[in-house]
This record gives sequence, structure tokens and C-alpha cells, in this order.
Amino acid sequence: MPHRLEAHSKPMKDPAIDSTPGTPPLDPDDKRLLNLIQQDFPLSPRPWDELAKDSDLTGEQVLSKIKRLKADGIIRQISAIFDTKALGYTSTLAAARVPEDRLQQAADVVSRHPGVSHNYKREAGFNLWFTLAVPPGESLDEHLKRMSDEAGFEDLLPLPTIRTFRIGVKLDVQADGPSDETPDASSDANHQGKQHKRHGAKSQPVTLTELDRSFVRVLQKDIPLVDQPFDEACRELGVGFDVLADWMRRMQEAGALRRFAGILHHRQAGFVANAMVVWPVPDGQIEQAGQCAAKAPEVSHCYQRPTNDDWPYNLYTMIHARSEVECQRVIDRIASELEPMGVTEHRALYSTVEYKKQRVSYFPQ
Repeated sequence: MPHRLEAHSKPMKDPAIDSTPGTPPLDPDDKRLLNLIQQDFPLSPRPWDELAKDSDLTGEQVLSKIKRLKADGIIRQISAIFDTKALGYTSTLAAARVPEDRLQQAADVVSRHPGVSHNYKREAGFNLWFTLAVPPGESLDEHLKRMSDEAGFEDLLPLPTIRTFRIGVKLDVQADGPSDETPDASSDANHQGKQHKRHGAKSQPVTLTELDRSFVRVLQKDIPLVDQPFDEACRELGVGFDVLADWMRRMQEAGALRRFAGILHHRQAGFVANAMVVWPVPDGQIEQAGQCAAKAPEVSHCYQRPTNDDWPYNLYTMIHARSEVECQRVIDRIASELEPMGVTEHRALYSTVEYKKQRVSYFPQ
């Protein structure tokens, strides 16, 4: 089956994703807090007091706002964000071709897998796109084969990461696009962005003890919205807060923990146009092109992935914008910057149905 993707000049509509419930208006303090918690959540026994600094709010008022933003569906989760590969997991992006009349059934099969974090319909020849991670010692290929057999894929294209140029969604609610993660970015919380993955970085597995795995299990959970939210984790692990904070700092230095932060629901936060744009970059230009594309503040993820004879796309960028028009403007800008490197085409793949979006639970017992 040829691995060829049909081009679409604009995303096709699907009521399941095109109709976004009305989001309550955000005041300046709401926007500031949303930006701050996405950067690096304060590792403090009373983080709400830390977030209240440099504002007219009290810690109690900050907590009240966070509770409301969570209830309104804008905040998805506040927890530790771990690096999959550094924890020893093997992962891949995969694209499957499924007949339209069996797409929902196949999507249900994919979504049931505990290692699937994202599962979308995209209007293309490959119409089902998902990410899969499997624990240390297990075969990714075997999991994909079983899934393909059960779901009845007509074709499956594994697209593992070769190189990461950028990773991490940080929607700049105060401005018009995701805030840049690079050290020279000008964002409200830029001074906190010390541990983020740099352009061209490669994750390396970290040796974890069983105690380390226990910390991962606990800290990947959504924190309770109470005055001292880390108390529950400390009780569960049987350690004091200083030990908990020290472990997180050590894991950050080792590359296993990207950051402790809040994750937003894109659409509820106003970023309704989300496109994965794929680019065929000449081999000798992939480093330069990847670093160039990764610098765009609207790009949250930028990867090099493999190609084959019928699939020339090796650079993948995830773009979040407030509208399709804005998203296309970003795509056009990146295309003009990549053209001198020999990149003369691209494909914009918009997600039209979200079947699953849920963080992988690492080291389940």
C-alpha cells in the first residue's frame, strides 16, 4: 500500500471537534496565572502563596482562581511531566489507514491501549494518528502488530522520533500563541524556564530504582487543589517535603523530569486550530531546518522522523493557533524560512476528531 498523503488546503469539519463550548472570560490575573503554572509550578509547601507574589492577590485568592479555571475546563492537570524515553519507555507516533466505516471501531481499539496518550482523526490518506509508549523490556513492534490485527488497519506507518528539536506545549494565554521555551524568549515567566529541552536534544534513559519509580507513580498524578497540595504525595511516599523537592530537582538535572507544571485544554484556552505540519527536508539540511522551525513561538513540538520511498516527510511541527487563518499565517511564515533550505512543499494535517488525549501512566502496579 503506498504511503502517500492527500493534500488539503483547509481542514475538513467535524462537529465533534469544531464546536467548542463557550469559555468564560479571563481577567488579567487569570491569564497571568495560566502562563505561570505552565512554565514551572513553584516547588513550595504553599505554592499558591508563591504564585501570588508580584500581584495584588493572596494565596487564597490564587487557589480560588485555579479551582475555577479547573472547573471551567481550562486547566487539564497540574503534575510532574516526565520524559518518556528517559524513563526507559519506547514510544512512537503512528499513522494508520482505516476504512471510514470502521474508523470509530478502530479508534476505540487504539484508545483502549494504556500506552496511547493521543489518538486523532486527521483528514488524509492515513486517517488515524496516535502516539504509543510501552514500558521497559516490552516490544513496541509487538504492541503495534497486535493493535493493527485487532483494529484491522489497512496500512500502518510507525514514525518514531529520530531527533527532538522542541517539545512542550505552553500556550501563551496573555498573547496570541504558545510562549517560546528557549532561553531568550520574552514571556511573563521566562526566568523560570531553566530545565526545558533544548533544540536538537536527545533523551537518554536514566537508571531508576524501585523507590524512584514510586516517586514517578505518585508525582504524575494531578495534585489536589488544597492549601498544601504536596502533603498528600509526601504522606503516600513517607517522606518530608524537602526530600520530595530534592528528588524532583535531581530528576530534572538527569533529564527524567521535564518540569512540574500545569497543562491546559487547548481549545478551552482559545487555541482552536491545531495542525501537525509535515515537511520533506533534504538530509543535509535537517538540523538547520529543525532548529529554524522550532524557534517559531507557535510551534510546541518539532521532531525529525523517518521517511521511506513513498513518504518523504521527515520534519514534523505541531502548531497551535487561535484560528485557521492564524495557523495558516504561521505555516506560510515557516515555509518561507525553510524554502532556502530546499523545502518546497508541506502538508498541514488538522485534527478533526479527538478520540483520546490522556497522559500515559508510567510504571502502573
